Amino acid sequence: MITRRRSTFPVVLQIVLLLLVCLPQPGDSLSSGAGSVVEIAGMHTTRANHTSTLLPDGEVLIAGGFGGSGTESHPYASAETFDPRLGRFQTAGSMTIGRSGHTATLLRSGKVLIVGGWIGRYDARRTAELYDPATRKFSITGEMVEERAGSTAALLADGRVLICGGVDRNMNALSSAELYDPLTGAFAPTGAMREPHGEAHTSTVLRDGRVLITGGGSGRYPSQTIYRTAELYDPATGKFTVTGPMIVPRHKHAAVMMSDNKVLIVGGSDNRDWRGQYSSAELYDPGTETFSPTADMSTMRFKLPDAVVLLAGGKVLVAGGGSFAEIYDPVKKTFSRTEGSFGSAHFFASATPLLGGQVLITGGYFASEGRLPSAATAWIYKP
Repeated sequence: MITRRRSTFPVVLQIVLLLLVCLPQPGDSLSSGAGSVVEIAGMHTTRANHTSTLLPDGEVLIAGGFGGSGTESHPYASAETFDPRLGRFQTAGSMTIGRSGHTATLLRSGKVLIVGGWIGRYDARRTAELYDPATRKFSITGEMVEERAGSTAALLADGRVLICGGVDRNMNALSSAELYDPLTGAFAPTGAMREPHGEAHTSTVLRDGRVLITGGGSGRYPSQTIYRTAELYDPATGKFTVTGPMIVPRHKHAAVMMSDNKVLIVGGSDNRDWRGQYSSAELYDPGTETFSPTADMSTMRFKLPDAVVLLAGGKVLVAGGGSFAEIYDPVKKTFSRTEGSFGSAHFFASATPLLGGQVLITGGYFASEGRLPSAATAWIYKP
């Protein structure tokens, strides 16, 4: 009698297959706990240095921008909206002029204030306009006291909007600031900053109503001056006072107010610009008016001022200046990479939190064969 030995191969194969099924799969947000980024149908127009604003009805207004390096002289007047229910973009009329490097602020009325920016290469303007979601149209409002591009805007507790810094058409850095009153539709000067923070600085509204200004620079590359300094604007007095300074000088960075009352500052660069990018981050404590280091990001990032947002659970999404997104955990004080990729690093992209807790990420320009073309691509971040 011949005894046949039973092969163990099928059993081994079953075990291997079972392990493969149980292992985390690519794109599975649970594999990292940091969520995932998924590409969706893109915008109608390629855009970088545009604005992205969440409207009261849950749609997102995308306005202006330009087509990438070499096209700065022809910024877009066009706008479009993203409807998260349909998952697609639709045209939304045009601004009165083309703009890039402008600001967009949602007012209490539900309208969006669009201010300043470049209407051509080194051609800043004083003009401002309002977008009305009810009519899907733009209309002129009061002019600023000074022409500005690369300025910042902050919505104050009383409904007015603080416009800070920027540069004029001669690339002179501005230390001046002004206030827009939606009740009168007019701009009026307020106290000046201690230093001309110029373009590429940040403005962040604190819980107590003051506004934190960080970094920025003056002059032109390669002779520009980049600031470590920070200032606080008090709406009650209309004055700026010195606070800080930051640990390192930064421009083209991002700042976001967190749930724990601190401000997270991420990335940016020094006066070497592309060659001086940071992976570092720091925290500003309004109670002590000091900055302290926190963990480094997973990669160096700059040109991301509008691509960092606070999530519903208190964590922070960093979605610009790199080929992937990452999450900052304020409890663990760590950064962790999300699932998914942008394919390449996108600069001057935007990220906008949606009402359901997800985040819309749009556009930006990227490096390709010595050029910097902008993208129409869009993604959704899912926690």
